[in-house]
Amino acid sequence: MLLGLDPDPAALWPEAAGADSTVARVARHCRAAIDAVDEACVGVKLQFGCFERLGPAGWTALAEVAAYAADRGHLVLGDGKRGDVPVTAKAYAEAYFGEAGPGFDAVTASPLLGRDSLEPLIEGALAAGAGCFVLVRTSNPGAAEIQDAPAPDRPLHELLARMVDELGAGSIGACGLSAVGAVTARPGPARPGAPPPPWPLASAAPRGGPPRACRAGSSRPRRRGRAGCAPAAARS
Repeated sequence: MLLGLDPDPAALWPEAAGADSTVARVARHCRAAIDAVDEACVGVKLQFGCFERLGPAGWTALAEVAAYAADRGHLVLGDGKRGDVPVTAKAYAEAYFGEAGPGFDAVTASPLLGRDSLEPLIEGALAAGAGCFVLVRTSNPGAAEIQDAPAPDRPLHELLARMVDELGAGSIGACGLSAVGAVTARPGPARPGAPPPPWPLASAAPRGGPPRACRAGSSRPRRRGRAGCAPAAARS
């Protein structure tokens, strides 16, 4: 289970009160949420837009929250859903996984510019022992208009799933999962006879509320390196 952090400055927890700026209150809210679900979650998912709307200081707050989560043993997923031409994708990889970046364990990415727009991001992630989750079939109502459209003999999301499978084939870790995963609202074969997906799935709880009560006795593994299940060659 991941804790989704999509902070709304107008709907922060009481624990955020007393900070001297909106950015500081957002960071305090996120730390309180992490503390509240600490042993029930394996990681946190930081929604970039909710921090970026706060201006340059918002990205600093995002990095501080990411560091706080990592220090508590959580995996940190950066949810930006970026997708661009290869030269820009390489810059994104450096921003996310380079020495000056927040040290994400994985990020989300959009595949609609094609395979070569994903390759630099994936290469940067693998070099850092991290991973990528690629959008395949999202849960928003409007997704069907594009993602379920024939392309030409099967829905587009199936073609995207096949591409993710191929991009992740060379990064299977010791646990049997790839460092390249899929963001999908359909956790099974899309149609009869389709092979089951060999890549991990990223999911998040509904937005806009306090953490849900978690089953008693649940536990999470401690954070291990970057991705925890990164390819053996990427581990130190």
